[in-house]
Amino acid sequence: MAVKRIRIYGDPFLKVSSAPVTDFNQHLALLVQDMADTMYENRGIGLAALQVGVSQRVFVVDTDWVDKEGGAPSGARHLKVFVNPEILWESQDDSAMSEGCLSLPEIEGEVYRPTSVRLRWQDQSGRNHERLMEGLEARCVQHELDHLNGILFVDRMPFTKRRLLAGRLRQLKEKHSPARPQHHGGSENPPL
Repeated sequence: MAVKRIRIYGDPFLKVSSAPVTDFNQHLALLVQDMADTMYENRGIGLAALQVGVSQRVFVVDTDWVDKEGGAPSGARHLKVFVNPEILWESQDDSAMSEGCLSLPEIEGEVYRPTSVRLRWQDQSGRNHERLMEGLEARCVQHELDHLNGILFVDRMPFTKRRLLAGRLRQLKEKHSPARPQHHGGSENPPL
């Protein structure tokens, strides 16, 4: 299919809320394939439609295909597609983890999130699903669901920690305007 341009921090489109998907058709199937191609090409483990310029409540996740230690592809791909997702329940226990994002290349920050969530969603054919998710998968779906609501991981960071990134975020905005090509450099953790 096609690798799409990823919207970068500072692009106002990343701050909008996505519309629910109502048509489970060939257009949705092509969007999902393009998102998967884009995520894998950029060595991410999750990607929301908003990040490729489509305001629909869709994201893809594959927490298996990248070795978490070195970030190298493992080869085993297990793409999961989430359409119109919603969190029904979240644990009271939370944990911190350094997160990255394809829309914030080379920026990472510690974010606290619930350790497990119960998610309801549809697949790309419109079938309903509901499941308890834990660990990295739970973190990843929360990160991508935030994208669908116009929230970036840096928005979840405490003000004092976010302030430490202010200079790098400003440089990122200046470096990546919508008219300029972008480069996604390596990172210690695979981007969500």
